[in-house]
Amino acid sequence: MASVDGDWDVTIKSPMGDQKAVLTVNSDGGSFSGKMAGGLGSMDIPSGTVDGNTISWSMDMTVPMPMKLDCTATVDGDAISGEVKAGAFGSMGLTGTRK
Repeated sequence: MASVDGDWDVTIKSPMGDQKAVLTVNSDGGSFSGKMAGGLGSMDIPSGTVDGNTISWSMDMTVPMPMKLDCTATVDGDAISGEVKAGAFGSMGLTGTRK
């Protein structure tokens, strides 16, 4: 099992082009808290889940429009990959590396 903790430089492949952000993960057993901060602002992650080397969380985005984002990512060493589900926009890829 890989450690999921840390700061991750991530890129989300969105319909508005690549969105770069820093994902911060602080785990505590089967849960984590953190933050996603980038060009579209900063969103707190008050409660996410940890299952082995996979993390899942939801965020409420307000810019450029309000919507809920459901996210899942898997850690492999210092790499992270997954998807962000954004309602009618479908799924967007998420990739990144630990800082």
